[in-house]
Amino acid sequence: MKIVRYALVGGTAAVVDFLIFAVFAKLLGYPYLLVGALGFILATALNYFLSIRFVFTSGVRFSLRQEFGLVFLISGVGLALHQAVLYAGIGLLGWEMLLVKVLATGSVFFWNFGARAGYVFRSPGTNRNGGENRSR
Repeated sequence: MKIVRYALVGGTAAVVDFLIFAVFAKLLGYPYLLVGALGFILATALNYFLSIRFVFTSGVRFSLRQEFGLVFLISGVGLALHQAVLYAGIGLLGWEMLLVKVLATGSVFFWNFGARAGYVFRSPGTNRNGGENRSR
């Protein structure tokens, strides 16, 4: 099932993202929003490459360049959500930094999967639910 494979790929990227955040923001004291954004971008690149290897078929609807751009565009929305959660949890509410990072990462998971599976990597002959488009 694609979502299970995506969860494993996403989990791998999330661990990388979390470790970057824990080391640079929590331990070394770099600004959490900057570290959050940079870690997110690196994890997104890792996620893309693992996703086209283990989850989605690349090049189905778009050229590799267009596909990569669309994934990063979709991830840009995810990044905005991620940063908003970090700011609200850490900056406004004063919650524990690593807990908020987990919440931020989790909040973006379903958006990224849905947008990628439903648009970027969807086969041209299927609808958003995975069924075939039928002409009357």
